[in-house]
Amino acid sequence: MTDRQITAIFEAHADTVYRVCFTYFKGHAMDAEDAVQTVFLNLLKSGMAFESTEHQKAWLIVTASNVCRNMLKRKHRRAAEICQPFYEVAADATINIVLALPELYKLTIYLFYYEGYSAKEIGSMLGRRQSTVWKYLKTGRDLLRERITEEM
Repeated sequence: MTDRQITAIFEAHADTVYRVCFTYFKGHAMDAEDAVQTVFLNLLKSGMAFESTEHQKAWLIVTASNVCRNMLKRKHRRAAEICQPFYEVAADATINIVLALPELYKLTIYLFYYEGYSAKEIGSMLGRRQSTVWKYLKTGRDLLRERITEEM
């Protein structure tokens, strides 16, 4: 892959990758930025040949999810004190509530409503059946409804 290709992929998808990472780290921007850098380093190392722009985006989202999960598993991550979160996407009031959802519901809702993926596409990205994705969406919406009602 050439420098131009990498730059084009970064410019086209960096915001999406950042938002996916941001949802995993519940608004901790520095951790999300570290994860984004790792995702694009993995892209450089992989030498992947993509079939389409959608294939690029899907690969980056799956890789971002895996990188974030790995970062969250690290022992020092659990013990570390986290600095005050910086909410760059706070313009959408519901994003704070979405970020507080359990991981699978949060990611599924984000991909479905914020990125516009179908349940089938999300299922293939997460390695889940489409019916499972619909269940995650329903449960996630129910949790959102409860939490929004509590906020009011």
